[in-house]
Amino acid sequence: MQFDHIGIVTTEKKADEMYVAATKVWVTDFQTHPQHIEWLRFEPDSPVTGKVREMAHVAYRVDSIAEASQGMKTLIEPFDAGIATVGFYETADGGVVEFMEYPKEKE
Repeated sequence: MQFDHIGIVTTEKKADEMYVAATKVWVTDFQTHPQHIEWLRFEPDSPVTGKVREMAHVAYRVDSIAEASQGMKTLIEPFDAGIATVGFYETADGGVVEFMEYPKEKE
């Protein structure tokens, strides 16, 4: 497991937002942010509810979402976010984590 980014919910438009149709959310590119911050601005009709929509999350690169999430409560089932397959989970103490499974490099 390797740190990837932190996601922070906002209601303000941010420069260079990109739209993620699967979750109806506008996001910024954490890969270009000096501290790897991803800003998330949800559309009113976004299917995302609860903690993922209300709290910040920490994202980790993992080899297997299924293995990394064992024993955790699923908040959003894994889906294709374009750059990776991602899933959101609740930690035992109530935090929100995102596990990101990037495509394997071809050998």
